[in-house]
Amino acid sequence: MAGQADLGDFLRKCRADMTPEAAGIASYPGEPGRRVRGLRREEVAQLAGVSVDYYTRLEQGRHASPSAAVLDALSRVFQLEPAARAHLADLARPARHRATQLPVQRVRPAMQQLIASMVDHPAFIVGRRTDVLAANPLARALLTDWPNLPVRQRNYTRWVFLDPAAREAFVNWSTVAAEVVGTLRLYAGRFPDDTQLNELVGELTIKSPEFRSWWNGHRVHERTHGTKHMRHPAVGPITVRYEALALPGDEEQTLFIYSTDPGSPSHDNMRLLALSIEQGPARPTRAPDVVRRASPDAVTDPA
Repeated sequence: MAGQADLGDFLRKCRADMTPEAAGIASYPGEPGRRVRGLRREEVAQLAGVSVDYYTRLEQGRHASPSAAVLDALSRVFQLEPAARAHLADLARPARHRATQLPVQRVRPAMQQLIASMVDHPAFIVGRRTDVLAANPLARALLTDWPNLPVRQRNYTRWVFLDPAAREAFVNWSTVAAEVVGTLRLYAGRFPDDTQLNELVGELTIKSPEFRSWWNGHRVHERTHGTKHMRHPAVGPITVRYEALALPGDEEQTLFIYSTDPGSPSHDNMRLLALSIEQGPARPTRAPDVVRRASPDAVTDPA
């Protein structure tokens, strides 16, 4: 999916989003020939210090592997944030021509035990292409019961777009969903030959008009921390803060921890949700229920 075509698409989107004013180019009302708000190719080329022909070939996918200096110049012209800069560099890497079967991801037992101990905080681990690899009981109660989903549906992005319950779970669903697409775009730039990613994107493109529109927009988003406004059918509204922590030993695994402000109604509602789990049917003590074979590339060992 990624490659010269995606590089050209990304550059065109960046050019369309950058106004002459933001780029420091004087423009005048009714200026002849300016029919769009974005920059012209010749303006980008001049600001980046390359020829118009060279930049045109980049956008048209007729030039492979631009130098680091050119990428830095384009990032400066388009005022890209760090995540978008990294994505541009990924797209500019030499093309690969065969599908890749990536190594299996496993959640370490110590990490399983760690998230199991977080009885007051929803916690879950996401791997490649946003496959959910493990989740503690509170995360399953707040979001969805991942282990009970069919194997191919144990994916966070797929859940957000194709499960009607996800639309009800997030007050600002469109913001959350658009950011998830941006995260998947980052992953696609790093692993363009991932066959399972191609299948996921294909399915979502067909089944979700919103996904198709945001995917074609080529925006990227790196999850680090933030706030989500949620509503739970059993306990009511919950505003959570999340932290996304890359796990040592596997940079493609991310631990998400949700928290609420002490003394807030959200904190009380989260505690009610946790109590409802504690008061549920008796069950043996164990590490968190792990998503077993969330995909052929996402495997965890049951505790």
